Amino acid sequence: MKVEQLYTGCLAQGAYYIESNGEVAIIDPMREVSEYTDLANSRGAKIKYIFETHFHADFVSGHVTLSERTGAPIIFGPNASTSFDSTIAIDNQEFKLGDVTIKALHTPGHTMESTCYLLIDEQGKEHSLFSGDTLFLGDVGRPDLAVKSDLTKEDLAGYLFESLRNKIMTLPDNVIVYPGHGAGSACGKNISTDLVGSIGDQKQNNYALRNDMTKEEFVNEVTEGILPPPAYFPLNVGLNRDGYKDADVVLSEAKKAVNHVDFETMADQTGAIVLDVRHQDEFAAGHIPNSIFIGLNGGFAPWVGALIKDVNQAILLVCHDDQLEETIKRLSRVGFDNVIGYLEGGFCAWKADQKEIATVETISSDEFSGLISKENLHVMDVRKENEYISEHVVAAKNTPLDFLNQFMGEFSKEKTNYVHCAGGYRSMIANSILKARGVHNLVDVQGGFAAIKNTSAPVSDFVCPSTL
Repeated sequence: MKVEQLYTGCLAQGAYYIESNGEVAIIDPMREVSEYTDLANSRGAKIKYIFETHFHADFVSGHVTLSERTGAPIIFGPNASTSFDSTIAIDNQEFKLGDVTIKALHTPGHTMESTCYLLIDEQGKEHSLFSGDTLFLGDVGRPDLAVKSDLTKEDLAGYLFESLRNKIMTLPDNVIVYPGHGAGSACGKNISTDLVGSIGDQKQNNYALRNDMTKEEFVNEVTEGILPPPAYFPLNVGLNRDGYKDADVVLSEAKKAVNHVDFETMADQTGAIVLDVRHQDEFAAGHIPNSIFIGLNGGFAPWVGALIKDVNQAILLVCHDDQLEETIKRLSRVGFDNVIGYLEGGFCAWKADQKEIATVETISSDEFSGLISKENLHVMDVRKENEYISEHVVAAKNTPLDFLNQFMGEFSKEKTNYVHCAGGYRSMIANSILKARGVHNLVDVQGGFAAIKNTSAPVSDFVCPSTL
C-alpha cells in the first residue's frame, strides 16, 4: 500500500494518491491532473476511483478532467448532486481498492455533503482518515459556506459537532489524519503548519475536539471571528458541481501575445483588468497606469479570488516570459479562466515605446522611523485585523486589504498615506488598487511591519478588540 500527499503550497491544499495492488484512488485532485496520471503510469497502476470530500469553494478540483482522461468514477458523499455523471455514496459505503478498503464517512457541518474517507489496510485495520475540510490539524472547517435561507452557520456548526464526536473522535488514536488544507487556507481560522497528524494528537491539541466541550460552546467557538468568505467561493462551488474546461484548454486559449500597441486598445475595448504579476519592487519602479499588482511570488491565487470579484472578468497579463504558464495555471485553479492575452515582450516593450509609466514611491523602514519620530504621519496598516491587534505602529489605522473597499474613505486626500503590511507584498497590492481609483498620495514602506519593528518607530503591543 502506498499513500502520498501531493501538496500545493499556493493554495495550502492537500490532494492524495492511494495505491494498492496496482489500483489507485485520488482524493481531492487539483485542476491540472497530469501529476496523478503520470505517477500512476510510472508505477504501472490504474486510477480506479476519484473521491471528493465536498464541493470545494477555494479551488477548482480536477475530478471532471481526471475522470474524462481515465474513465474512473467520481465519488461524492451523501447530499451531493452534480451536473455530470457521479456516484453518490451512502454513509459507511465501502470501496475496494486492491487489497485495501476505503469507507465513506458522512460528516456534514462544513458543508452538508462533506464526507471523510477512512482507509482500512490489508489486515482490516483502520489506518488513516482523509478528512477534507471537516477536520484540520488544530482546527475544523468553517461552517458558513453552505448557508441556505433555512440553514444558519450555527445549524451547520451543530451538525459539525455531531460529526466530529460520532464519526471521527470514535476512531482509534493512532489513525493518521490527512487534512484537506494546511496553514494559510481561508477554510479554517487556526490551522496548524503541520501537514500530517493523528486522531490522538488532535484530541489533545485541537480546541474543537475537547472532551469537556458542550455543543453550545463548540458552536460559539467555531462561529466566532469568522471573516466573510471571498466572493469567488460560491463561484468555485458552482464549477465543481457543474463542470468546467480542461485546464490544458484554458492554458492554450490564454497564451495570446498582444503587442504593446494593441494592448492598451484591447484593455479599453474589453474592460479587462490589467494584472501585473511581477515582483512588487519591479511594479513600484514602473508599471502601466491603472494596472493592478498581485505578485506571483506571494499568495497569488487566493488574493486574485478575494479582490477580483467575478471569475468571468477579462484579464490581460503583464509578466515575464517565464511566469506566463504558471500565472495562467494559478488563475485557473481558482476559476479565473478568462485571460484574453498577455503583453508581448512584457513591461520592457511598453517602456521601450515610451508609453506613459506610473510608479509607486517607496521608503525604507529606517527612513519611515526617522519621519514618524518628527511628525504625525498618516499611517495605513493593510494587514488582517488579528495581525494589527497583536502588534502595530502607534497611531496606525487598520485598513485590511481583504476589505479595502470598505476603507477607501480612511485614506487622506491631503496628507501622504504611508502604507505597510507585514512584509511588503500586500501593501503594494493595496497601493495599486488605490492608484487605479485615483488616490496617488501614497508611500509604500519597504519590508512592512517586520522591518519597521526593528527600528525605533513607536510600536504598540496587544490591543483588546473592544477598544478599536
